[in-house]
Amino acid sequence: MNRRDLLKGTLVAGAALTLPALPAKLAAQARNGSPRDRVLFDIAKRELDRAGDAIWRRDIVGIADFGVHSAKRRFYFVNLDREEVQPFHVSHGSGSDPEHDGWLNNYSNVEGSNATSKGAYVTWEWYQGRYGTSVRLGGLDSTNDNALRRYIVMHRAAYAEPSHIERWGRLGRSNGCFALGEEQFRIALLNLSGGRLLYADSLGLQENGAMLTREQQFAMNTLPLQPAAPNAAQRYNPGTF
Repeated sequence: MNRRDLLKGTLVAGAALTLPALPAKLAAQARNGSPRDRVLFDIAKRELDRAGDAIWRRDIVGIADFGVHSAKRRFYFVNLDREEVQPFHVSHGSGSDPEHDGWLNNYSNVEGSNATSKGAYVTWEWYQGRYGTSVRLGGLDSTNDNALRRYIVMHRAAYAEPSHIERWGRLGRSNGCFALGEEQFRIALLNLSGGRLLYADSLGLQENGAMLTREQQFAMNTLPLQPAAPNAAQRYNPGTF
């Protein structure tokens, strides 16, 4: 066994120990999907229970994992009724990634920060805004309860298209909103609006169900090739590059 294989095995074993223990009843159930999907099912159920009556449609939950790079599919539509998970791309806020390297570094709930806020949201109605049809969001935690005042919404954007990653190696950045590509946003309109739960956190969730830090992901070589550092024009033009 070479040093890289030994390091990978050590990291996976260590990360697995950090996963929350599941109730015996849940752990014993045979469910569909990958180990990552099964962790997502449990997070979705946990957050639905925590949100309580604030969520009135409990079939599908959106989970945004900002603990992985923006070039990866990290926005999961978790269908609890069908036990299915669909992964999509999603942008984070420029205030959370001032280096514009594709990594979310910090969260903020402050107006004018242009940063992503972590926590649970309820999806509200559609409306016509700057990016066309968009979905209003209500923050349910102290970490995101300014979402409505900050106009944090879910919308479509060209800088959230997969083709943007092919060109720049990362998605563009929003002003704190959950921005998706055209086709992915159309699916979100049909499946994630109107009283459903959206949850954002830095999980670093991998296919094997482990939750890894950024450093562990680098060590395991699970990341896409990193693009060249952005120049000043790219860094200070959110959503353009």
